[in-house]
Amino acid sequence: MASYKPVVVQSFPKLGEKITQDTLYWKNYKTPVQIKEFGAVNKIDFSPIPPHNYAVTASSRIHIYGRYSQEPIKTFSRFKDAAYCATYRDDGKLLVAGSEEGVVRLFDISGRAALRQFDGHTKAVHVVDFLSDKYRIFSGADDYTSKLWDIPSATEIVSYGEHTDYVRCGCTSKLNTDLFVTGSYDHTVKVFDVRTEKSVMTVEHGQPVESVLLFPSGGLLVSAGGRYVKVWDILRGGQLLVSLKNHHKTVTCLCLSSSGQRLLSGSLDRHVKVYSTTSYKVVHSFDYAASILSLALAPEDETIVVGMTNGVLNVRHRKHEENKERFPKKKRPGYRTFVKGKNYMPKQEDFFVSKPVRSHLKKYDKLLKSFQVSKALDVVLEARNRTPEITVAVIQELNRRGTLKNALAGRDETQLSVLLAFLIRYVVEPRFAPMLIKVAEMIIDIYLPVVGQSAVIDKQFLRLQEIIEKEIDYQAELLEVLGMMDALFATMTRKKATSLEENKTNGILRVLEQTMSN
Repeated sequence: MASYKPVVVQSFPKLGEKITQDTLYWKNYKTPVQIKEFGAVNKIDFSPIPPHNYAVTASSRIHIYGRYSQEPIKTFSRFKDAAYCATYRDDGKLLVAGSEEGVVRLFDISGRAALRQFDGHTKAVHVVDFLSDKYRIFSGADDYTSKLWDIPSATEIVSYGEHTDYVRCGCTSKLNTDLFVTGSYDHTVKVFDVRTEKSVMTVEHGQPVESVLLFPSGGLLVSAGGRYVKVWDILRGGQLLVSLKNHHKTVTCLCLSSSGQRLLSGSLDRHVKVYSTTSYKVVHSFDYAASILSLALAPEDETIVVGMTNGVLNVRHRKHEENKERFPKKKRPGYRTFVKGKNYMPKQEDFFVSKPVRSHLKKYDKLLKSFQVSKALDVVLEARNRTPEITVAVIQELNRRGTLKNALAGRDETQLSVLLAFLIRYVVEPRFAPMLIKVAEMIIDIYLPVVGQSAVIDKQFLRLQEIIEKEIDYQAELLEVLGMMDALFATMTRKKATSLEENKTNGILRVLEQTMSN
């Protein structure tokens, strides 16, 4: 008697995410740590010096967190109302922040009280930053002005009032000590040189500007507002290089990776998109639980921190390869010991002993082997079995044997309900449709006399009918579209053929004219 051959499960190509180097790089983070703040997190900034602590601005407080701490190691709370945009100086010793009452405060990281207080704005100050010379601060406020402050004397150096709406974002140049950029809700981004009395460049973003960013080279400027992220070439007078529209809601924050080769954008649509700065295509995406207001990356991309509207701080740390050699390795036999005799060819007088390979049959194979076809079908239809490929393979085997109708017949309400649920889920899937449509026809033929005895079964039959009718309508619409496309392609082909014939005719006529004239 021939041995039983197990059911062959047909493999189908999986349509999944394309694995790239960026996917591997950006997925190499541990499970995120969630930290609850007192309010929406409007700014996150990493210290530029080790151990790279980060400042989180939320509500009326500024919390300083260690890289791996879940509790703040320091708090600045000398604010009457909301605090905004706490930013480190390049040496990591000073911290500047704006506030709802229109005051800019300068803090020493080692102390708690403000070292300097800059008064001059009449409304909330949402953006502050240090110029690269470390001795001047610029600020932008809801009073439409941008101001420059001198740290040693705590005085105002210059004030610009060119914007016609709230100034909500800005940044400074790391190469030029006199340049800073502001973005406003008047849809414009302005570049200021403190040696002049007015802005040196203005670009029109087209939406209220939520965030701006200068590349380390100083030649490219990125602006975010509405659903758009736009890249501008400053060296060409503010020429628009590319406009990106990959978010579904307002983009609120921008960030560059440590290498400068990846641009990150956070949005109210709860996504962080990672772009390549060479092709400006999305190479990866992060999903979060709430709308995103702020985003920051630690040096070497070791940590990514995201602040959300619900006051939750999401912290992801990069995975590091642990040292697996904790115990000394035991000395094993050399490589040659294992491969000895690998290429030995048996001679005619040798007696060849082969080790029998024992094959373990699946449960449904065992039942099919013993001709229990109905039970085999029940096994693959169980809720634990999440692979429809196996179920369809068993159905095909039963059909090949000619016992499919026997396996489908004689079922009670529960068993029939499970079978119909499977059909409802997968009958229109192209991989399984030919076989499952045949199964549906058999079930209708077998159970038609008992229709109306169970409300559950009747409901499932109606649902199956609805799905199949909808699929037929889709197929009809697709055929119509296909017909239209065929007609268009045929027209284009005729036009090309006609133009070629006309060219040939014109060429022949010219040749005849030339011969006649000669």
